[in-house]
Amino acid sequence: MLLFFTFHSSLFTLLLYLFASREDTLARKCKKNFAFSSLIRIFAVAMKISNVILKILMPLILGAGILYWMYRGEDWQTIWHVMTDEMDWTWMLLSFPFGILAQMFRGWRWRQTLEPVLNPAPRSSLLVPRNSVLVHSIFVSYAASLVIPRVGEFTRCGVLNRYDGVSFPKALGTVVTERAIDSLLLMGITGLVLLLEMSTFGMFFRKTGTNLQSILNSFSWAGYLVVALCLIAILILLHFLLHKLSIYNKVRATLTGIWQGVISLKDVRNIPLFVFFTLGIWVSYFLHYYLTFFCFDFTADLGLGCALVTFIVGSIAVIVPTPNGAGPWHFAVKTMLILYGVADEKALYFVLIVHTVQTMLVIALGVYAWLALNFTSRADSFYPHAEPQSTQRSAQSNI
Repeated sequence: MLLFFTFHSSLFTLLLYLFASREDTLARKCKKNFAFSSLIRIFAVAMKISNVILKILMPLILGAGILYWMYRGEDWQTIWHVMTDEMDWTWMLLSFPFGILAQMFRGWRWRQTLEPVLNPAPRSSLLVPRNSVLVHSIFVSYAASLVIPRVGEFTRCGVLNRYDGVSFPKALGTVVTERAIDSLLLMGITGLVLLLEMSTFGMFFRKTGTNLQSILNSFSWAGYLVVALCLIAILILLHFLLHKLSIYNKVRATLTGIWQGVISLKDVRNIPLFVFFTLGIWVSYFLHYYLTFFCFDFTADLGLGCALVTFIVGSIAVIVPTPNGAGPWHFAVKTMLILYGVADEKALYFVLIVHTVQTMLVIALGVYAWLALNFTSRADSFYPHAEPQSTQRSAQSNI
């Protein structure tokens, strides 16, 4: 009996030991798995933070680097003297209404592309975005893009979703439509100006180190550096855009909304008004820039041709993702002004003062719009047919 009890006690002890060993092994594995999963989560959060920092810092560093290269060694007291004593501020103030009007036209045009998407029936008007919210969203979007380039497209869709209950994916789809139209129009204007000012563009290519007959063998170190930096920035921007598109591909509802926005142009109910707003945007942008020529005696007599060429070159330069095109815009416009006979120093003064003042206008409009939106009623209290905010937030979170 004692032998039997001893045997069972030993067996129980052995089983208990084996069980305890197994539990200890499982515990260690769990601890290892927990530590590994925690490490993965920390790494993922760090990657997200680094991506955000990269998106913010990279454009700032790029723009600041180009500006430093252009303005190193300049006498800032002379620039201040030009602003306070030599510059005619009357023309600058006269240019402001056109800068404001260009953004207002963009907001009003956006309504034209949104209406058929939000109200598919020919004469239905269940949800019509308010003009005030549309215009304020544009003001805010331009100001937001000064912090993170291209984020304004998402910002204005978010504002419209928040205050007028418009589906975020559908609004984003109409933005894609608008950008496609603007790109086609800009390409057409560029082609026309290129034909009219072919000799000047040829001088521009040679000045920046590019020979039309031998592109690969004729770069100056300065032109090569600036062009290379701009190309790298564009490639990084494309990488982020493709990354975003890969996320959209996982969300069926978002893709549907974007597609509805893209095809919305054929359903625009007032095509003449849409064309008028589109032309109004670009004419206002041009006048906003052209009137600044008369602020300085060294640009007042350059003429409409020079204004068109520098305007087009500057519009292309802002594709590079820096805050409001800072750096690339200065370099491109300054180079073209030199080709039209403006002294190097004076061209530097022009691009710095004009770009800075116009950027301050964008900031002022953004602050005004943000304050105005704080006193604007939300969609659920203004539109009885607006989509629920919880649904909209869910759709937006999938992007």
